[in-house]
Amino acid sequence: MSAAPHPRELLLIGGGGEMTLSVDVAVQALEQARARGLRTHVTNRADTLAATPAVTAAADAATAVDFARPGDTADWAAGRAADGERPALVFGVREMAQEAVAATAHALELPGNPPAAVRRIRTKDACRAALAAAGFRQPAVRVCRDASEARAFLAATAGPWVVKPRDGADSAGVRKVTGPDDLPAALAQLPDREAPFLVEEFVDGREFSVEGVFVGGSPRVLAVTAKEKLPPPYFVEIGHVLPADLPEETRRSVEETVTAALTALELCFGLFHVELWLTAEGIVLGEVHVRIGGGWIHRMLPHVRPGLELYGTVYDDALGLLVDLPASLPAPERAAAARYFAPPEGRVTAVTGWDAVRTHPAVLHAELRVGPGDVVPGFRSGGDRVGAVVVGAATPAEARELARELVASVHFTVEPVEPVDAVDMGDDVPEVRVDLEPRPLTSSFRISHMTIETVDHLRLRLLQGGRTVGEGEITADSGYGQDGPAIAAEAEALARTLAAASDDAHHGADGADPVAPLRAALEKAAADGVGAPARMLVEMAFLDRAARRAGVPVWRLLGLPEPGRVRLLHTVPIGEDIPLDGRPLKIKLGGADDEQILRSLLGVPAPLILDANRGWDRQDWERLRPLLAELAPAVLEDPVRDPALLPAIRAALPGTAVVLDEGIATAGDAAFAVGTAGGLNVKLMRFGGILPALDALSDATEKGAARMLGCFLEPPRAIAYAAQLAGLCDWSDLDGHFWVSDDRPVPSYGLDSDAPGIPRIAYTPEPARGEAAAI
Repeated sequence: MSAAPHPRELLLIGGGGEMTLSVDVAVQALEQARARGLRTHVTNRADTLAATPAVTAAADAATAVDFARPGDTADWAAGRAADGERPALVFGVREMAQEAVAATAHALELPGNPPAAVRRIRTKDACRAALAAAGFRQPAVRVCRDASEARAFLAATAGPWVVKPRDGADSAGVRKVTGPDDLPAALAQLPDREAPFLVEEFVDGREFSVEGVFVGGSPRVLAVTAKEKLPPPYFVEIGHVLPADLPEETRRSVEETVTAALTALELCFGLFHVELWLTAEGIVLGEVHVRIGGGWIHRMLPHVRPGLELYGTVYDDALGLLVDLPASLPAPERAAAARYFAPPEGRVTAVTGWDAVRTHPAVLHAELRVGPGDVVPGFRSGGDRVGAVVVGAATPAEARELARELVASVHFTVEPVEPVDAVDMGDDVPEVRVDLEPRPLTSSFRISHMTIETVDHLRLRLLQGGRTVGEGEITADSGYGQDGPAIAAEAEALARTLAAASDDAHHGADGADPVAPLRAALEKAAADGVGAPARMLVEMAFLDRAARRAGVPVWRLLGLPEPGRVRLLHTVPIGEDIPLDGRPLKIKLGGADDEQILRSLLGVPAPLILDANRGWDRQDWERLRPLLAELAPAVLEDPVRDPALLPAIRAALPGTAVVLDEGIATAGDAAFAVGTAGGLNVKLMRFGGILPALDALSDATEKGAARMLGCFLEPPRAIAYAAQLAGLCDWSDLDGHFWVSDDRPVPSYGLDSDAPGIPRIAYTPEPARGEAAAI
């Protein structure tokens, strides 16, 4: 009897993000595939798969593959296809996954957009250049690498202008500037202040977007959406109305312009969302996306066009099932509107009116993510939204008014959140105090070349008026060459030198970057030979102080993305039992029992991170290579003593990320790790703090390297400090505090940024076994 044929499969690359809207989009895409008899397979980063159980539950299978590396995703899919697991269709709903979607479809010779066309629109300046070359109106734009280049562009063009990331989403880091004096504050809002950014002429006009689907390779417009944004300097969308109430001639002109632009950009597959302005001079095109618009447009469109299945239409078209186009693209019959809550900044003490809103019969969707005790941040990007209401109505005007009324009927009572110890942060030079205390571990920690029992706990405080205004905290272990008393002396001397200088910088010109003087001083200290642990301890205290003064957490002061939930590896020291509950396992190797340990891992249903701490020589590698090839670990960390073996290891384990850890402490070391191994493990204690670590991670990201964020056995405050970089890394190995403190080990944690300064670790109940196994 012949084997039953495999059902056709949809490969959904990038799954859904952790925000409610992104999860909803991904689940709808999977459900509409299943309704057509398609098997579904989701790929995403391991931590996001674990954080989005609703998406993995809606799919038939899920695999951890990083969409940020399009080539790796394509290679993985091609490997599956070679083994008989060939999808019928490749699709993605997330902005950041579209390059991987295109690369994979191209590699498998399936319907999709040309990879070069997707890269072009994902690079905003390249898209502007292509549209301008094709004859479409575009604002002048320049790629800038620093403030001096931005000032030169301002001097050569007519303002106002907009500063924005070269590649981003949710209006994060987008800010209007009216002159050179506005530049420092705008640049400080960029998500990655080391990366090139864009400065472009501000377009004065009403904003709209066009939503549609490609059918037979040609764009078909489904709706024009009217957009409402908060006033500059930020550009955050506060509401949408669909369809836009436009004169017929204007609507037709908009649709013709957008379809012509999509054709000129060589886009032909999936969904599209194109932004534009209506100006006195005509239509000016904005950003182009090959996915559905945000802002709950995916819920609004099917209400306006009853019977429409956005994703199902794409599947039917790609699979040759779209036989009745009018029925698949039903005519618009009604209207919808969405509006976001924008409560004032501060700590919420009461919310009234919400129950009446969420039960209103016209509401299509409603969510509110803040309540009493929560802190409402400033509304500067889509990530700052705290809730939304989506409604349906007969006409656009009725939908817009109803959405506004319902949002306005919810009242927030807030109280100000004052910077910690603000009354004591005057002009006086702070007192510096350093304390050292030996601290036994909660249990022994054994790696390949030593067993750790005790660490030195160091705490540096900046005091004014007897109160702490900045605090750093680390531990030192002599086994790693970390001399606690020597670090304390170095840190105290450096902190006393910086205290007066940092006050002078803080009380300098308005708009001055409070971090720049500290960065320069710490770089000088490194050049003068001050050790990395001492520099990290001092950096923590002074960044904590600067963030408290600004009334924000350190990650926001540095312009980092919100860390979100930190999904941990489960570190298993040599000699300890290996848990088999589905969590990513970091197995310490480099001992006599490595072969036995590796054999015990065969069939373990969890991503494996193997860390030999450079415990293998050439003979060990040759002996263990067959087992390692069979295991195909997700990460192999510091496998060998001789770096000359790394090319052979990478060739033998093509699906494994090889990262270097020990000895990686400077920008030059990081470059060596990326060049020879293709990845690195960044530990703040080695680099000297968050600022040099951020530089190393940014460079590794630009070069497509694997990135792990690691730690030593450190106190919770130091772990939370490092965890602010977790959003920039592929793996977070930040569980060292479980051996230093009484904190109970958990699979994940968040950061509590209610108070300004260094966030605290915020524990919540452990996820259910099904959630952990979803990785």
